[in-house]
Amino acid sequence: MKLASWNVNGLRACVNKGFYDYFQSVDADLFCIQESKLQEGQICMELAAEYEMYWNYAVKKGYSGTAIFTRIKPLSVWYGLEQDSEEEGRIITLEFEHFYMVNVYTPNARRDLSRLELRLEWEERFRSYVKQLDERKPVILCGDLNVAHQEIDIRNAKSNHGNSGFTTEERGKMTELLNAGFIDTFRYLHPEQADAYTWWSFMPKVRERNIGWRIDYFLLSERLAPFLQSAGIDAHIMGSDHCPITLELADEMLRGCESIL
Repeated sequence: MKLASWNVNGLRACVNKGFYDYFQSVDADLFCIQESKLQEGQICMELAAEYEMYWNYAVKKGYSGTAIFTRIKPLSVWYGLEQDSEEEGRIITLEFEHFYMVNVYTPNARRDLSRLELRLEWEERFRSYVKQLDERKPVILCGDLNVAHQEIDIRNAKSNHGNSGFTTEERGKMTELLNAGFIDTFRYLHPEQADAYTWWSFMPKVRERNIGWRIDYFLLSERLAPFLQSAGIDAHIMGSDHCPITLELADEMLRGCESIL
């Protein structure tokens, strides 16, 4: 089973910058996006017929938003934390027979850290939510988590200490999430790989020089680790200030899942 996740930073713009080419080439069973930045009816996706689409739109126009395109028919779908929908369109959960798929766009603390307190409170609720899911069946979690967890996950760690996305508090919440029974799939398979980033500033020459942050993740319930085959970063794919990430799991993960085909 193959999965992909991409913060597209505006899907309509990304579609004009090669989104469909990448979508077709990666051939994922589940494809998650963050920062769709659109409302219902503002785009007509030209995807193959076997994909079903689930959208969580932000109330504010041109802001946030998530979506999942899936070949595998879910048993149920909900938006936000369980049925507690939220106005920023940040979470979609699909339930399958043997696992949950959670797509998330974590709130940014903002450059001046004015939303740090809100962010930390949100992290508490989100961790509680995925722990409750994990008690029922294993969880696959992906998205833009807006934090570089370790110093290896950011190019200039020393100068960025205390900045939004690399505060002690945000990094600590990521540690708490992993300690709740999850693995960071990329770091699990590549514990020493440096210079592996998923986001770069739009400032000139930054991406060209690979001055980046790894803030996009696939996390798994620990008991799914035996199914893990690969976790990749497609840093060569343009179209957004983020690049896509991928995950491959053994086909046994599909056992019992009804195909849409």
